[in-house]
Amino acid sequence: MTETFVEILIMLLATNGGPILAARICRHHGTAPVDLGRQLADKKPLFGSSKTWRGLVAALAVSCGLSAIFGYGIEFGLVFGLLVMAGDLISSFVKRRCGLQSSDQFLGLDQIPESLLPALYTVVALDIAWVWAVLWSAAFMLLELLISKPLFLLRIRKRPY
Repeated sequence: MTETFVEILIMLLATNGGPILAARICRHHGTAPVDLGRQLADKKPLFGSSKTWRGLVAALAVSCGLSAIFGYGIEFGLVFGLLVMAGDLISSFVKRRCGLQSSDQFLGLDQIPESLLPALYTVVALDIAWVWAVLWSAAFMLLELLISKPLFLLRIRKRPY
């Protein structure tokens, strides 16, 4: 189970990091927002301009690639990646409703949906104990907070959190 735990944690981190690396590599290409610039009645963006189609494609490519490498299959990786991105979009939606900007920190909300949704899928798909979903989400949150500042210092992230 240790190997599976590490593989899924790597998939969580890499799938979440895929859009950041794609933005660094592609710069201004593929920056169309997923919400197409739509606003709700509150005049706030649905998700915001930082949630792009380029990022979605990058996340799915990373999750499918790693899933294939780890032996879970491309279909598992596709669903896993979609759930990571769904969690990220949920976080962005809530943050916009709270008046927060794309890169503003909201501890917990920035980590839990994008890690817990795919972790819950994983425990069902792999038929393992539910406690692993909580452990993956907690480990993801801790590692994301620990690596955030070094990524900022390397100029991969725009903010140190």
